[in-house]
Amino acid sequence: MNNLFKNVFEDKRVLITGHTGFKGSWLSLWLQKLGAKLVGYALEPPTAPSLFELADVSESMTSITGDVQDYENLFSVLNEHKPEIIVHMAAQSLVRESYRNPITTYSTNVMGTVNLLEAVRHSSSAKVVVNVTSDKCYENNEWVWAYRENDRLGGHDPYSNSKACSELVTSAFRDSFFPKDKYTQHGVALASARAGNVIGGGDWAEDRLVPDCIRSFLKQEKVKIRNPKSVRPWQHVLDPLRGYLLLAEMLYEHGPAYSGAWNFGPKQADQKSVRHIVNYTAKRWGRKAQWESDEKPHARESNALKLDCAKAKSWLGWRACWDLDTSLDKTIEWYRIYKENPKKVRDTTMEHISKYEKCLLNQVQNAD
Repeated sequence: MNNLFKNVFEDKRVLITGHTGFKGSWLSLWLQKLGAKLVGYALEPPTAPSLFELADVSESMTSITGDVQDYENLFSVLNEHKPEIIVHMAAQSLVRESYRNPITTYSTNVMGTVNLLEAVRHSSSAKVVVNVTSDKCYENNEWVWAYRENDRLGGHDPYSNSKACSELVTSAFRDSFFPKDKYTQHGVALASARAGNVIGGGDWAEDRLVPDCIRSFLKQEKVKIRNPKSVRPWQHVLDPLRGYLLLAEMLYEHGPAYSGAWNFGPKQADQKSVRHIVNYTAKRWGRKAQWESDEKPHARESNALKLDCAKAKSWLGWRACWDLDTSLDKTIEWYRIYKENPKKVRDTTMEHISKYEKCLLNQVQNAD
């Protein structure tokens, strides 16, 4: 299946920041399968349990504990391991946590990006950098139209705004230090990726819808749901990860022609309300799974957000492979297996990656 990415990652030195998180763990396992010489740089796993530990993600890679706020340590990792491809995912990624700790949020998400790109600027090996931000980086007017990459950045809450700032940092470094017209001199192709709300097995973060549901269902408790009418771009974690890998592949092969910002979101039909997700998850879980609205006052969160992914579809040939129902079914299946036997987590995760690759192969063949 390596030919899905033209074998670009096989035997390549790849660095992932934030590899101990939910998305980082899935990406690490996929890149291991693709034959990359993988290095991860991150804090300890942010939750217990964690996919990183349950799936023994560090087993086939070099895993380094470190903070992206520590420039000297981050630079030493690049200097020692000489990655050719870098996917920057380390972040404080929760909206409500950003209200509680705005300084840490900005320091991690903004200065962490500055530190990484400054280290790249002094690196002799880096050729490709993909900075993973968020769909929440846009100035959200909560209207019916989907956001395109050239729409205005903003963000009401500290998390969303910090990701908009990370986008601006990326743009400034690209214009100042990695301009297209001087690519032959600096040799770095830099892009950013914006994805929606991801679901999939192994996420135990607080204040995320599906993990909140699963935690309550496992305890046979009613899950309390904020903002059931809110609409989000839901997608399986493997869909945007494939987007990041495709983008890295094109940057590696074609340089700055593919730099800039990229949206990776679900089909319009899969941009559903919180209520829809909870009802579907509860029905599939069974066992008297129930939920109720949490009427307590909460910090502001957006009620509607959609992404326009025409650019990724046209330029990269990317589109979501698993629809929302399939994504939810795979997620619920993963947690059921975890409940029955946690030792099967790695095999289950790798099996899901293999099934997703088959879906991609069918997608490519049907497109031909």
